[in-house]
Amino acid sequence: MILVTLLAVIRIRGRVDVPPDVKKTLELLRLHKKFHAVLVDDRPSYLGMLRKIQDYVTWGEIDKETLALLLRRRGRLEGGARLTDEYVRKYGFPSIDELAKALVEGKAKLTDVPKLKPVFRLAPPSGGFKGTIKRHYGDGGELGYRGPAINELIRRMA
Repeated sequence: MILVTLLAVIRIRGRVDVPPDVKKTLELLRLHKKFHAVLVDDRPSYLGMLRKIQDYVTWGEIDKETLALLLRRRGRLEGGARLTDEYVRKYGFPSIDELAKALVEGKAKLTDVPKLKPVFRLAPPSGGFKGTIKRHYGDGGELGYRGPAINELIRRMA
């Protein structure tokens, strides 16, 4: 069995002066606006896309507690209704926490819950960004790969 890691990708920078190839890649990942987040796995095709857009997004490995928080607070169904435990129970998951666990372990996909929107609309981080949004995470900024530190950022944005 191949171990799949679930990555959370958050768009940090806006829509002005984005090169066309980067703009298309952001569209393919459904990252149309600032502070939108999506979940992808660590397939080489996704990792190549992330390398191309690394100057506009940040990403890292999401844990099941943070994913459960994200689904509970920011998970939306078509029409704008919130994702609830009752709705998730209809599709074979006892609770949102169990859905998050299955997603992180690679046993389920977001498409297993019908009408769940694949994009999470987040708020700006409480307390602001710790660094500039024009430099990479390793250089004291906010962009690019940040590993498990993405969980702390998502908790401040959810």
